[in-house]
Amino acid sequence: MYSWETIAQKIRVPVSRLGVVLLLFMHPTWRSLAAGGVVAGLGALLRIWAAGHIDKGKALATAGPYAITRNPLYLGSLFMAIGILLAGRLYWLLLPFGILYIALYYPVMKREEQELLQGFGEDFVNYARRVPMFCPNFRSASVWSSSFLWSRVKRNREHRHLMVLALAEIILIVRIYL
Repeated sequence: MYSWETIAQKIRVPVSRLGVVLLLFMHPTWRSLAAGGVVAGLGALLRIWAAGHIDKGKALATAGPYAITRNPLYLGSLFMAIGILLAGRLYWLLLPFGILYIALYYPVMKREEQELLQGFGEDFVNYARRVPMFCPNFRSASVWSSSFLWSRVKRNREHRHLMVLALAEIILIVRIYL
C-alpha cells in the first residue's frame, strides 16, 4: 500500500496539468490579467532565483532564496498558480486550490525533508532550525551569500515553467477577445 506522501509525489505534476483545462473557463479582463500577471510573474522570478541557487542531489542549498524558505520553488509555483486564477477571475477557486495545494505539497515537502536529512544529516537539521519550511522569514543574513548561475537554471529546466506561464498568459489574452 502506498502512503499519501508517495501518492502526492506521483500525482502532483499530472494534477497541475489539469489546470490547463481551467483556462477555457476563465473570463479575464485587462485589469485582472495585469494584476494576476504581477503575482504570477513574482512567482516565476522566485522560481528562477531558486533554480539558479540549487544543485539538486549534490549540495544542500541554504543561501539565496533558500535562506528565507526551504521550499522556494514550491512557493514560486503557488504564486504562479494564484496569479493565473486571479488573471482569469476564478476567485471562487482560490480556497479549493489552496486546500488541494496543501494536501499535495505538504506531504511532498515532508518526504523531501526526510531525503535531505538522510543525505545531509546534521547540516540539514541545523538549516531546518533556522529556516522555515514554507512561509518566508526575511530576517536571514545569507540571502545574497551564494552565487546565482544561469547554468543551474538551465540544468534545472526552469525554462519549462516559464514557457507554460507564457502560454497561459497568451491563452488568457486570446480569451479576452473571445
